[in-house]
Amino acid sequence: MNELDVVGVRVEMPSNQPIVLLREVGGDRYLPIWIGPGEATAIAFAQQGMAPARPLTHDLFKDVLEAVGQELSEVRITDLREGVFYAELVFASGVEVSARPSDAIALALRTGTPIYGSDGVLDDAGIAIPDEQEDEVEKFREFLDQISPEDFGTNSQ
Repeated sequence: MNELDVVGVRVEMPSNQPIVLLREVGGDRYLPIWIGPGEATAIAFAQQGMAPARPLTHDLFKDVLEAVGQELSEVRITDLREGVFYAELVFASGVEVSARPSDAIALALRTGTPIYGSDGVLDDAGIAIPDEQEDEVEKFREFLDQISPEDFGTNSQ
């Protein structure tokens, strides 16, 4: 498993499909995952430290975990099958619960929980861009402007 940071959320044009971009900590791979608009909003709110007047579902889930004394110890993006990403919530008690990556990421950001990606997922869907190659990073940003979910054979997660 490789630790991942959330780079951000953007909307892919012209389809208006949101994408969350993760970056391998200490590595040079990026992982793009297409997500739904609700999850994109939840992730963006958490990254910006915004608190809605009423809790969103992920805020509620965090509050419930705190109320029942459960700690989320890590989020794992475990698999990519037929264009669909899979994730697990791993609790301090050892319990593991299957989740959509978008929901898992939104919850991890709210709880300060680390996010990990399996070697297989990063090998299959990761895009390598060495940090020292700034022009390559710019090319990647341009690439993100041009790609669509169909290019990766993925659907909303």
